[in-house]
Amino acid sequence: MKTIVLLLCSNIFMTFAWYGHLKYRQAPIFTVIVISWLIAFAEYCFQVPANRIGSYQYSVAQLKTIQEVITLVVFSVFSVFYLKESFKWNYMVGFFFIILAVFFIFKKW
Repeated sequence: MKTIVLLLCSNIFMTFAWYGHLKYRQAPIFTVIVISWLIAFAEYCFQVPANRIGSYQYSVAQLKTIQEVITLVVFSVFSVFYLKESFKWNYMVGFFFIILAVFFIFKKW
């Protein structure tokens, strides 16, 4: 559970680092880069321990899969509530296939 919480925190920071500036398109690009880099540093402070701790329980492929699912959930919430974009039906279809991928990656064969 610690890994999941740390990955969730890291993805919130990274989403703001990568996409938060889109709400402030008039800001100078150099300023945006510096601020995004500082936010990304905070993301690494959660991501690195998450991967270190998680590597004792999950394979690297499983860790990456968990991270990607969390990223998509965080990004979906972020884009709807922060950027005010609509969530379309085809996004749900895509997420269904990602969930299918999670099944195959975590299934003990």
